[in-house]
Amino acid sequence: MIERGRDQPLVATCARGLEPVLADELRALEVDGVAPDRGSVGFTGDLRTLYDVNLRLRTAMRVLAPLVRGPIETREALYDLAASVAWEELFAKGQTLAVEVVGRHRAFRNTNFAGQVVKDAVVDRLRSKRGRRPDVDRQSPDLRLHLRLVEKGPATLSLDSSGEPLSHRGYRPRGGPAPLAESLAAGILLMAGYDGSEPLLDPMCGTGTFAVEAALIATGTPPGLHREFAFERWSLHDLQLFEEVTREASRGHREAAQPILARDRADRALRATARNLKAAWMDRWVRLEQRDALDLMLPWGSGGTIVANPPYGKRVGEVERLFGLYRRLGDSLKKQATGATAW
Repeated sequence: MIERGRDQPLVATCARGLEPVLADELRALEVDGVAPDRGSVGFTGDLRTLYDVNLRLRTAMRVLAPLVRGPIETREALYDLAASVAWEELFAKGQTLAVEVVGRHRAFRNTNFAGQVVKDAVVDRLRSKRGRRPDVDRQSPDLRLHLRLVEKGPATLSLDSSGEPLSHRGYRPRGGPAPLAESLAAGILLMAGYDGSEPLLDPMCGTGTFAVEAALIATGTPPGLHREFAFERWSLHDLQLFEEVTREASRGHREAAQPILARDRADRALRATARNLKAAWMDRWVRLEQRDALDLMLPWGSGGTIVANPPYGKRVGEVERLFGLYRRLGDSLKKQATGATAW
């Protein structure tokens, strides 16, 4: 079980393609055993490490604490694997659970069935140990279990320490259109080499995701400061340690050294960006301007970084109409954005 002062394997998941960036983030945090995989990066650490990476990682989606790993060629094998965990040490009285299943395995084409088998094993073990079973709560469980299936390999059952994906920083309302996840925006900025030491422009800011993430990077602000985590409901949660780690993570805050500029021609987009910047406590560091995306004159003269999530079209006709926009955008970059790097 994850404890303070006792290192164990941990896993941070991410969007495909961001594994090297996430691995660099973990190395910068000086964690041990960093090992990139497909859609994830493994590492080692204790409870302090788990708290710290949840607070600080910009490109991760979840941080998992593996509990058991083994072959699952039959229903009985998966049941026995899940039942081998000392769930009575993890569940407090009255706590609820939910099981998430990712991947696929030849013995479990139906992932819902695999999740049901794990749930049965947990419930049966707790009933035998305590005389009562925990309830399932798919919306807001106390413990989130994560089963990763591999087509021809062993399965891994983990505790999900994050809960809501780490891309949900808490500054942007959920449920509406979200063309760019916060973790992906941060990953693009980090891949571009952005660290706040040079000016940045987003000429088509939309809801301001690039602007907020750039401000968080430039000010050294941990992206998880204003959200909750699944581990806060664990029976082994150490509140004093978590508060200590949070204070330490906050000490790296600094002034933004260079301008961050967000532009859009739509009033609605600028209002949404302003709301999200304020919700993230980053409105002080970003200037908003209403302009066309092709107006790329840089107020700082030359150089800096330009980053944008331009329209890409969902239908053939839309794509054809975008050819002209991309041509004009390229011309504007060459003529107006002297010395800048565009992503």
